[in-house]
Amino acid sequence: MADYSSQTFLNQKINLPHTNFKIGVVTALWNTEITGELKAGALRTLVDAGISIENIKEWDVPGSYELIYGANKLANDGFDAVICLGVVIQGETRHFDFICDAVATGIANVTIKHNIPVAFGLLTTDTQQQALERSGGKHGHKGEEAAWTVLKLLEK
Repeated sequence: MADYSSQTFLNQKINLPHTNFKIGVVTALWNTEITGELKAGALRTLVDAGISIENIKEWDVPGSYELIYGANKLANDGFDAVICLGVVIQGETRHFDFICDAVATGIANVTIKHNIPVAFGLLTTDTQQQALERSGGKHGHKGEEAAWTVLKLLEK
């Protein structure tokens, strides 16, 4: 059986045709302890792959729902790929379900509309601890994985 752990994927070499891609990193400001680490990991991964920091646009948006607007705006502005990073933690109401569904659909629509890679780096967890474990803890680093994903798709 193949090993599909994030570490196995992240160890695969990226073979970009060039490194002057323009990549946007849109990050939700809600839960900044987590989203800040997701962004730091994404930026490390991009720079380690040879993407110049001058070709990376960082854009912090208020919350996860606004990731859709940020991704669409950067795609309209000619970016080659966009990484969307955020976290939604389950609460006592159905707000969690509506936001997660809307963001997933919105990001998918940006990908389809603009035909560019748009990474879904939105953590959807039951607890703060689960989010921490996915932003550099025992369950990997979803910011790094989101950056790796767009880089892998740009190999074409």
